[in-house]
Amino acid sequence: MPEKVGLIGLGIMGKPMGKNVLKAGFPLTVWNRTISRADELKESGARVANSPKEVAENSDIIITIVSDSPDVQEVVLGDDGVIHGARSGSVVVDMSTISPQVTREIANALREKNVDMLDAPVSGGEKGAMEGTLSIMVGGDAPVLERVRPVFDAMGKRIVHIGENGMGQVCKLANQIAVVLNNLSMSEALVFAAKSGADVSKVLEAIQAGAAGSWALNNYAPKILRRDFSPGFMVSLQQKDLKLVMEAARDMNLSLPGTALTYELQKSLQAHGLDKEGNFALVKVIEQLAGVKVKGES
Repeated sequence: MPEKVGLIGLGIMGKPMGKNVLKAGFPLTVWNRTISRADELKESGARVANSPKEVAENSDIIITIVSDSPDVQEVVLGDDGVIHGARSGSVVVDMSTISPQVTREIANALREKNVDMLDAPVSGGEKGAMEGTLSIMVGGDAPVLERVRPVFDAMGKRIVHIGENGMGQVCKLANQIAVVLNNLSMSEALVFAAKSGADVSKVLEAIQAGAAGSWALNNYAPKILRRDFSPGFMVSLQQKDLKLVMEAARDMNLSLPGTALTYELQKSLQAHGLDKEGNFALVKVIEQLAGVKVKGES
C-alpha cells in the first residue's frame, strides 16, 4: 500500500504538486486556508480536510508549502496544527522557503512527538511544479529522505540531500541569491541592448547559446520581450526570501552586496504596486533608470 500523503497549501506551487502526487497513485488529503482552491484536486480524487490537524490524522507523510515562517509555524504548531494530529512515526515535510532557524525549532518540537521532519524547499517555479521537474533540496535524516523519496519523485527530477534539518533551507536561500543576480544581469543586458538600438530578439538569440546563457535568459527573457509579466514566482515572495537571506547574512556578519542591491531595487517594484508580477519584472526598474523599454521587434 502506498503511504497516505497530506498536502497543506494549494497556491501556485502546491496545487500542481498535489496533482502530480495523485497521478503517482498516492492517496491525498488536502487543506488550504481558502478552501475553494481545493475544488480541482477534490474532483481528481483528493480528500478535503477541515484543518491541518485533520490532514495529519489522515496522512503518513504531511507536506506543507505555504508562504513564510509564521505560516509554517501556524499550520504545524498552531492550536489546530499538524502536531496535534500527527501520529508517532509520521513525517512532516516542509517545502516552503522559510528561516533555517525556524525550521530547526519546528523539527525539534515535532521530534518530541516522535514525528520526523524534512525541510525540502524547491526550485523550478510553476512550470517545474506542473511538469514534475522541480529541484528539491533536502535537510533532515537520510533514512527519512529515503522513505519520502517516492513522493518526491512524483514532484521533482533532482533530489539532493544537503544535510541536517535547516540545511535544505540554507541551500534554497543560496539558490535565491543566484536567481536574483541572474535576473539582474539579464535585465541589465537586455536594457543595454535596447538603449543601444539593437534588435533585442536577435541579441537574445545570440547570447543564449554562449557563456551568458542561463535559465533566466531561456525562460524569462522571451516573456519580457512579449511584455508578459505573469508570475511563476511573484515579486512579493522573492522579497520575502531575500529578507531571509539578508537576516541570515547579518547574523553571520556576511556581506552580500549584489543581493542587497537587488533587494533594494525590487522595493521600487513594491512601491509601484507590482508585488504580484513575476520576479523578472525587476527589468522594469532598470528600464525606468534607462528611460527605455525592452520589447521584441514587431
